[in-house]
Amino acid sequence: MPKHLLTALFLLVTPLALAQTAKPAAATAIPPAASPTVVLHTSQGDITLELFADKSPKSVANFLRYVHEGFYAGTVFHRAIPGYLVQGGLYTKELQPRRTHSPVPSEADNGLSNLRGTIAVARGADPNSGTSQFFINLVDDRRLDYVGNQSGLTWGYTVFGKVVKGMDVVDKIANLPTHGQGPFAADVPDPLVLIEGASVVGEEAPAASSSTAASSGGAARKSK
Repeated sequence: MPKHLLTALFLLVTPLALAQTAKPAAATAIPPAASPTVVLHTSQGDITLELFADKSPKSVANFLRYVHEGFYAGTVFHRAIPGYLVQGGLYTKELQPRRTHSPVPSEADNGLSNLRGTIAVARGADPNSGTSQFFINLVDDRRLDYVGNQSGLTWGYTVFGKVVKGMDVVDKIANLPTHGQGPFAADVPDPLVLIEGASVVGEEAPAASSSTAASSGGAARKSK
């Protein structure tokens, strides 16, 4: 059976992130016509993202909040599975999780699909548990799309943007050797891929975040 099928549908948020119990935050509204562009500067090259503020306003506002705070600088892509996804946005290079803001409500029912090159909100079993983590789809994967609100399995994952430049960098990350490291039994890129910074095109780059406090508790089991 292909490896990515064994990960199940909510294997996107990693265990320590699941320990957060805060209620979903009310995200700052973004004008529907806005299409912010964010550049992730990584140790493997730059990845440029176009964000869909009209379709996923809360998710985009949440992501931009972390970008503006310099949160992503010094975090890593801690998970890479060829033919599936690459994931990052929470762990430092020591694989320690940073403290996040309250979760953002799911917008998975926005009509967008998890196609190759799209970026989506990582979450746990609760559809409204996404915080700073995100993943980039390596293939068209409609199994991750919204089907209905019956359960976490049917809710799917919120797409809030797409890669418009640097998909070759994403593929390079996905093709790195992987191993188990820290709290993860497998799929950690070797070497670790560092996010050196993230900035909104047309805005001054933020200072790096100094927040490295871990969220509490949780067994080291991998989740999406």
